[in-house]
Amino acid sequence: MVFRSGSVQAMVGMLGAAGRLFVGVSVGAAIAFAELAFLGWAALVTLFGLIRGRRPDGIERPARHLVEVSRWRIAAFLPGGDEVEHLDDYPGRRAVAYLSARWLVGLLGGLVALLFLYGLGTGAVWARDLFVGRSSALLVVSQVIGGLVLLFLAVQGFLGVAALDRWLARRLLLPSDRARYERRISELAASRAGVVAAVDAERRRIERDLHDGVQQRLVALGLLLGQARRTTDRQRSDDLVGQAHDEAREILAELRDVAWRAYPADLDNLGLAEALARVAERAGGSVTVDCRVGRLPSAVETAAYFVVSEAVTNAAKHARDSRVRVVVGGGGGQAGPTVRVTVTDDGPGGADPAGGGLSGLARRVAALDGSFAVDSPPGGPTSVTAELPCPSGSSSAAAVPLPRSDGAR
Repeated sequence: MVFRSGSVQAMVGMLGAAGRLFVGVSVGAAIAFAELAFLGWAALVTLFGLIRGRRPDGIERPARHLVEVSRWRIAAFLPGGDEVEHLDDYPGRRAVAYLSARWLVGLLGGLVALLFLYGLGTGAVWARDLFVGRSSALLVVSQVIGGLVLLFLAVQGFLGVAALDRWLARRLLLPSDRARYERRISELAASRAGVVAAVDAERRRIERDLHDGVQQRLVALGLLLGQARRTTDRQRSDDLVGQAHDEAREILAELRDVAWRAYPADLDNLGLAEALARVAERAGGSVTVDCRVGRLPSAVETAAYFVVSEAVTNAAKHARDSRVRVVVGGGGGQAGPTVRVTVTDDGPGGADPAGGGLSGLARRVAALDGSFAVDSPPGGPTSVTAELPCPSGSSSAAAVPLPRSDGAR
């Protein structure tokens, strides 16, 4: 019973794949006529432009529209067409070149589809003659053998047209290896420069915190101790020492705060979930954290932590009394598993992605080959999203329990 069920499912799957292949090739044949019409119109526009001494304009945009239709068809119906599904960075001239060659493949696919339909019609006539007794046994055998041969040729024709369609899209739309390498080098150079800038900005922030906060308090502490040493009044000396003790405690707390903002120790010791819980506690507002991942690689945890910390700080600064929701969860993409970090607040919106804090986060995420996006329309809400690549097996599938913070603690 299991074998029969599996066989039926396999047969249904094969028929479904064959049906999608037939539809994809047939739709490609229909699109070929639209591509021919476009090429004729483009030739006329180019000719008139040359006569008038002007560069032909307005050709590339409709070409891209036609290419997008063909790209969708390849990804949706043809086997192995997933590689062109997210293709969106090809130039307009490549689109025109692709259409100039694609219509031939489309017409070839249409011819194969017509021959297949003709074979089906002929088979139906043979079956009718067999049932009414007009065909002899020898003729029936020869017709069956010929039909199977034609069916095999038709299937090979469909597969060949599909392979040619995919190859043409890869050859004329996808960037070359050299172009991909050059783009990757540019991305790495920009990412490295961004990381250096982010590190310098973080150093300046720490220096400013130490200079404006801790250093000033240390000066005050020194003055208090100096007064305590110089005074001859015992009660006055005890009061000054008490004030100095309180000031020392404040300095210690501020130093811990500066160290925490530079890099939280809980991130290494207890993990991302506990570090985010501390962020929620220190935010002083309504912050809800939902962390659905376990321990991650150190670089991923660090980037996720600072995305949340900076986004929550911005919400507290620019959207007072807003409710902030933090969600950290696993995801999957073409490049493999990812960790998705989303911070949303119901503030007035209008956040500037080019601002110092958010642009620094974008550079930090880009250094890990991740993606970073800010959606903050006027009137809100504001949503900050980061996708961080995560090696397979490093993220726990189970959610990590995390206490929620719904206000200052």
